[in-house]
Amino acid sequence: MLSRYTIYRRRPADAGPLPDGVRQDTRYRTRHILRPTQEIVEAYLGQTGDDHFARFRRDYLALLNQRFADDRAGFDQLAEMALQEDVYLGCSCPTQKNPDVRHCHTWLALQFMQTYYPELEVWFPEK
Repeated sequence: MLSRYTIYRRRPADAGPLPDGVRQDTRYRTRHILRPTQEIVEAYLGQTGDDHFARFRRDYLALLNQRFADDRAGFDQLAEMALQEDVYLGCSCPTQKNPDVRHCHTWLALQFMQTYYPELEVWFPEK
């Protein structure tokens, strides 16, 4: 199964437990195959809204498609892992600048993986 979770700097008491399974940090500062670039994140967070999210979505999916075309091995490894155990993609969203988790790169990454690996169980959490 593949899903997402929220990474906190200081985990609030009401955040609930961390998910059981493999947790992977996919924020732009990492080397994860699904990480966005710093430039597209900062451009989106600088001016949120539907038009800016549409641009972020387009740019992020283009990035993933390019990475997939260049070398899909990392994507295949992630899919294989998610077929064997629960894997959670981590990000700091929702945040004050991006309060809608559906506008997070992890949500788009789940959609991407679901499209390219239809055999995967992909779980989209509540808002």
